[in-house]
Amino acid sequence: MSKEICIHSWPGSYYLNAERRWVYGHLELCPSSLLFLVEKTGDMLLCLQLSDIVEIKKESSSFIFSSITILEKGNVKHWFSSLQPNRTVVFNTIEHFWKEQLLSPGGVGAASPTSKGKQLINLVTGSQRRLEDTAKVLHHQGEQFNNVMEGLDKIECDLDTADRLLTGLESPSWWPFSNKPWRVQQESKRRDLGASAPKTPGKDGVIVRVPVIFLEGADSSRKPGDLTVLVSALEIRDSNSRILHRYRREDVDEIKVYSPYEINIRQRFIGKPDLSYRLLSAKMQNVICVLELQYKKNIEFLWDPLELKNSSELVPSDVSCSLWHSDKSEHLAEGDGQVQVQQQQTVSDAEAQELKQMLMKLKTIAFEAEAELDRQSEVLGVIADSTDRATVQIDKHNRRIKKLM
Repeated sequence: MSKEICIHSWPGSYYLNAERRWVYGHLELCPSSLLFLVEKTGDMLLCLQLSDIVEIKKESSSFIFSSITILEKGNVKHWFSSLQPNRTVVFNTIEHFWKEQLLSPGGVGAASPTSKGKQLINLVTGSQRRLEDTAKVLHHQGEQFNNVMEGLDKIECDLDTADRLLTGLESPSWWPFSNKPWRVQQESKRRDLGASAPKTPGKDGVIVRVPVIFLEGADSSRKPGDLTVLVSALEIRDSNSRILHRYRREDVDEIKVYSPYEINIRQRFIGKPDLSYRLLSAKMQNVICVLELQYKKNIEFLWDPLELKNSSELVPSDVSCSLWHSDKSEHLAEGDGQVQVQQQQTVSDAEAQELKQMLMKLKTIAFEAEAELDRQSEVLGVIADSTDRATVQIDKHNRRIKKLM
């Protein structure tokens, strides 16, 4: 049996009802269970499955000490106290993972790989490879458009120079306003206004949104909220859906991945403290696969990324494998009086989780391609306008040159 990853651990005490005393140790939260280890010996005093929890409450022991009580199936109540850094932080974190466990329709554990799952994964992998190739071509096309823009800017500068020279040739040498400075100023202002015109913002689609427990900077209190991954930004909201901070894509300097459930996002500043958020979520795996694609240069894994695939077998997938059932047939054996159910071509939870992460990547690439297409469409409009202006100026200069000849 593989050992579960420890998501978080807190020092505290557990009330041993049989001996009527408090035992000091560490409360450990795992993807599907809650453990309590004795401080001196390290023995496991409690192993409680999150799926067996009925209720989590904040209470007081002896009307003085703040505690957390967990009610288990069978009306068994467990008391935890002296939790550090404080009771609220521990309560919010445990409650978050417990609720995600309840909302997850799949069971713990993964079935063996199936031919149906392999076919789906191979199909999505091929689609992802082709979409990535298309995105590379689109990016190269965008660079070519940028080079065309630079060339047009040089042409406009050369035409302005030609305009000033022709103006000097057309005016008599004794005319004091041969350079016509007011005309040059008007033309430059017109170009500046055209360049500074606000661009139409492209579509900023939502790729994924997950509930999180966040910690801001050096603050030790974790609070519930949401993390939204957009095409061009990352948004962190509180429990009331108010935006606490919005990281633009170019603002993110560092993303550290501590585990499949915890990351840290940092923006560095000169002369003032960095702005960082530490985020913990039961669905962080869906975010990591997207961040790895969007922020390749800034993301850093402090653990083996291969554990992400293995940990999906320990965490119940929020994609129920019942969605992938096909060709179900039920056969009744009258001799034995037993019902035999045959399930053919079933996709396991691990395969469904892997497929979901791959689809997240496909969605990310698609949104980025859409944003790049919108940008290139705007650039094409600017190129068309610049070309028209250059054509008109060249015709005008040709007529002026013919008059001088």
